[in-house]
Amino acid sequence: MAWNTPRLDSERSRRRLQILAELAGARSVRQRERPQRERTERLRQLIATRRRVAG
Repeated sequence: MAWNTPRLDSERSRRRLQILAELAGARSVRQRERPQRERTERLRQLIATRRRVAG
């Protein structure tokens, strides 16, 4: 049974690295989308404020 342990550890390491890479990719996508989301939110707030003032 001991001869399988290194292979299992290398498989675990490979999967761990793959998961970490996927998480890093997802984080970078969120980072890129965040400025657009913030601009959209500011614009919505501005429109709501103008409607309140005009109405």
